[in-house]
Amino acid sequence: MSLNSIALLQALLQRSEGERDAALGQLRQAESLVAQAQAQAQNLRDYRGEYDQRWQTRFRASGTPELLHCHRGFGQRLDHAIAVQTSQADQLCNRVQRARDLLLAREMRVAGVRKLIARRQAELQKIAARRDQRSTDEAAQRSHGGGLPMATLFT
Repeated sequence: MSLNSIALLQALLQRSEGERDAALGQLRQAESLVAQAQAQAQNLRDYRGEYDQRWQTRFRASGTPELLHCHRGFGQRLDHAIAVQTSQADQLCNRVQRARDLLLAREMRVAGVRKLIARRQAELQKIAARRDQRSTDEAAQRSHGGGLPMATLFT
């Protein structure tokens, strides 16, 4: 284990963060598309209601079988458009869920890499501390024992 391995992990972290950020962008885009699709479906439903109200008023004044047939045909096309738009909004909701799942996976990967980096740095610090302690112990031994090994001092 070395500083080189930490540098490699840092590079992995940067790449993982980039992937996470891209997943976040995809989620936001998907959420925006859902909002647009739902708003469009609501606009169509609102228009359908307004259309029915206008035609009811018009039918009372001068309703003919041809107008009724035209009204029903257009109403059916509006209903179909509403159904298609609602279906698209539902599909986009599924896309949002997949984007959320992907973002969660990317977040977990970033957290895992960060944790691994912290663990490796802690291990390197322990190794350095042991090396410093050993060096300090050897220096103290040389200054107090004249360079003789500790075992020979007590025999």
